[in-house]
Amino acid sequence: MVLFANILLALAKLVELASGVLTLYKYILLANIIISWVNADPYNPIVNFIYRVTNPVLRRIRRHMPDTGMLDLSPLVAFAAIYVLQIIVFDTAYHYLISASMELKIGR
Repeated sequence: MVLFANILLALAKLVELASGVLTLYKYILLANIIISWVNADPYNPIVNFIYRVTNPVLRRIRRHMPDTGMLDLSPLVAFAAIYVLQIIVFDTAYHYLISASMELKIGR
């Protein structure tokens, strides 16, 4: 039972790591928004990296959104989707895995 509890604990840590990666992606999305406001040099390696990481996701979102002219709401939709994924899926899975692991270790 302790082995299975440790496996559940390891899975909980992987879920926590995935949530952390999504948090990092939110910061990269924020950097993309700021870069679009200041009109940075697209040949800068950092700016190029940010565009390469965020544009595939934002492009998929833009395909399904109505045209709003100069206002791009796709980063807002991406933020909302990440928050929903983190709160509903990852937090629920993390708490379930931690509680199941602790119950197995205690031996209830």
